[in-house]
Amino acid sequence: MSEKDRKTMAATPENAESTATLPETTKPRHLPMYKVILHNDDVSEIGHVIETILMLTPLTRQEAEEKTVEADRTGCSLLLVIHKERAELYAEQFQSRGLTITIEPAD
Repeated sequence: MSEKDRKTMAATPENAESTATLPETTKPRHLPMYKVILHNDDVSEIGHVIETILMLTPLTRQEAEEKTVEADRTGCSLLLVIHKERAELYAEQFQSRGLTITIEPAD
């Protein structure tokens, strides 16, 4: 038997000794989403709050100003909804700048 015949024979399913089965595919799980909430503290100046939001988040200046005013008037403002690990990081970063952030599940 020629080398070519052996390769052809080995490549056909009828000649395979065992058939490999692929593992079942699982759907990817999404990370749990959390709300990042800014709280009014009656101590921090509005400019500091706005600059911190701009420094740490992807929000625009207008959005940062609106969120800051909302927190000042109502006591808190929803800044972002993001996966838990990032929300925890935001809380730590804001705390290091003297601001109060809490996180809670978005569901």
